[in-house]
Amino acid sequence: MPSKGLSKKQIASIAQSELKKIALWVGAVSGGKTIASLFAFLIAVRRARGTGLIVIVGKTLQTIERNIIEPLQSVELFGSLAAQTTHTKGSNTAIILGREVHLVGANDTRSEEKIRGATIELAYVDEATLLPVGFWEMLLTRLRVEGARLLATTNPGSFNHWLRIQYMLDAEAKNMVVFHFTMDDNPSLTPEYVRDMKASFAGVFYDRFILGKWTNAEGAIFDMWDPAKHQIEWASLPPMWKLLAVGIDYGTTNPTSAILVGIALNVDDLGKPHPKLYAIDEWRYESTTEKQKLTDMELSRRLREWLAEDHLPPHQPRLQPDYVILDPSAASFRVQLRQDGLISTQADNDVLDGIRTVASLLTSEHLLVTEKCTGFLKEVTEYRWDSKASEKGDDKPLKENDHSCDSLRYAIRTTETIWRQHVKLAA
Repeated sequence: MPSKGLSKKQIASIAQSELKKIALWVGAVSGGKTIASLFAFLIAVRRARGTGLIVIVGKTLQTIERNIIEPLQSVELFGSLAAQTTHTKGSNTAIILGREVHLVGANDTRSEEKIRGATIELAYVDEATLLPVGFWEMLLTRLRVEGARLLATTNPGSFNHWLRIQYMLDAEAKNMVVFHFTMDDNPSLTPEYVRDMKASFAGVFYDRFILGKWTNAEGAIFDMWDPAKHQIEWASLPPMWKLLAVGIDYGTTNPTSAILVGIALNVDDLGKPHPKLYAIDEWRYESTTEKQKLTDMELSRRLREWLAEDHLPPHQPRLQPDYVILDPSAASFRVQLRQDGLISTQADNDVLDGIRTVASLLTSEHLLVTEKCTGFLKEVTEYRWDSKASEKGDDKPLKENDHSCDSLRYAIRTTETIWRQHVKLAA
């Protein structure tokens, strides 16, 4: 049981979730919806009759482990029940209350093949809005035994998202119950935590993750950008703890951008640690501006020459980035770099999560950018949501003014497990 117990709303949702085949907990981050849904899931596991599989579905196995398995194993949250969830990291099964539970990643439309033909008695879905609609529909067809149930959680998405339009607005006909949560519904949150969370989001992400609204993404993506808050003179950079990575967005006719990101373990005026990320320097080549299209070999040579330069002010020690993180679609350039002795890591290209992470860093002023990142400074105010995609329920940026924004996103998103040990943001 959580340290302050469950709220009346959480307890009511657990009881009422048994009244319908589908139960959905939706709302703001840290609203208590996940804990309530997991208690409901544990009760359902205990009551399962063994007539079908028990599955937990999430975007990836890693998100299932982080969002579901780790909380279930928390003594603070679940007391003695925590010992009843066992799992080997990387395995696609877990044992919960003595029952085998299958862990299914569903990050694209082909994922529905993982459950095709299965008979499922109990399913739990983490972050339902991130699932392809085809997977959700296939999952429902697999709930084909008497008493089969689906429990799901999500933060709100686009106003026109399929989950809202096709299911939530027609919940009664879909044999579905929906529970809406805000931060005020979670009795375990401190005022300081709520304040920090509210300071971590802006724009569409604030509407969804703090206010719990279903709202379309529109206008500027980084509408929180303020040069007075986010831009720093290169010469005044604090001492870097390490250079995390250089993120590279590769183009042939489009620009190629490489942005170097570092982390400094700053302390504030009161002596408290206040680590921040810094976009330190950028190399960018635009064939349309230079009137010359470079081969991969020539791009590699120029990039490596730039990497070999000093990127920090003269008073700081010479450092090189720990990782070179490359656009996952740049297969030919990856080969060329390897032939030239430069090993690259494939970027995490989860666009929406990457944008949200960068936006949170900017909103909380945990990310600063120097004047040397000229491409990013040119793009940041022009990087916009695709309004036509929003009308269809999708969140996508326009493929314009995005090259330097992408290279920064690659570097930050792919090294997140490293810098999050020091920089604390909303999960």
